[in-house]
Amino acid sequence: MAQDIAATADAFARDGAVCIPGVLDAGALGQALAAYDWSLANPGPGAAKFTQASEATFYNDLANPRCLDAYRPMLEASPLPSLIAAIWGAPEVWFMYEQVFLKEGGESRRTPWHQDSSYLAIAGDHLAVAWITFDPVARENSLEFVRGSHKGVLYNGSRFELGDDTAPIYAGDAMPRLPDIEADRGRWDILSWAAAPGDLVLFHPAMLHGGAPTRPGQRRRTLSLRFFGRDARYDPRPGRRGAPGLHQRLEPGDPFRDPSFLQLAPR
Repeated sequence: MAQDIAATADAFARDGAVCIPGVLDAGALGQALAAYDWSLANPGPGAAKFTQASEATFYNDLANPRCLDAYRPMLEASPLPSLIAAIWGAPEVWFMYEQVFLKEGGESRRTPWHQDSSYLAIAGDHLAVAWITFDPVARENSLEFVRGSHKGVLYNGSRFELGDDTAPIYAGDAMPRLPDIEADRGRWDILSWAAAPGDLVLFHPAMLHGGAPTRPGQRRRTLSLRFFGRDARYDPRPGRRGAPGLHQRLEPGDPFRDPSFLQLAPR
């Protein structure tokens, strides 16, 4: 197991994303699904449906301020904090926020290429997004990543605008505009995996990534859990000083901490 963790840690540091089969047993997967269903039944202020060219549903919700009411027992019992601590090689793990996605009801648009870090006032090596699917996902329908892009340029965020996936969220030239990866996929070293319920895709939030569309008859329910650790630091974006769950004022470079974040002791 130690050798497997060492290899996984090396791959995570080098490539920025790994797929680890069978991390969640039936009990842990059931708890994660119950949390996901709670989010669908209790939308927060960030809940939205992305504009589509079809009647398909592409629903997203994130950083519900009441999240821990439902998520705390699942997070405290989950194998994820200890796994992530082992991959980082650091014992402290804090939960930052959740994000839920639902694609169904026809042909949905693909999730545009983007980097989560473009939207978040946080930087460091001890950052991880745990992506969990509740439906079997073939490789061609799964998340895709540009290998090693967490070590490269941090681009402007995508507005997820229909017809222009690279439309930026920040004005000015403080951050370069996203490249049109779909227009020239052969230029990019793209990683992706088929995933089954119970598998874990873990990636650094600075990774360039996007998601395939769903086809008629398909449904894709996914939950993302975001974690940070010891070396995470405050790194504001243009015109944005805050971050989900962050209530105190920090200066650039300060350790990213706030009493509102749930610290999870590895088991």
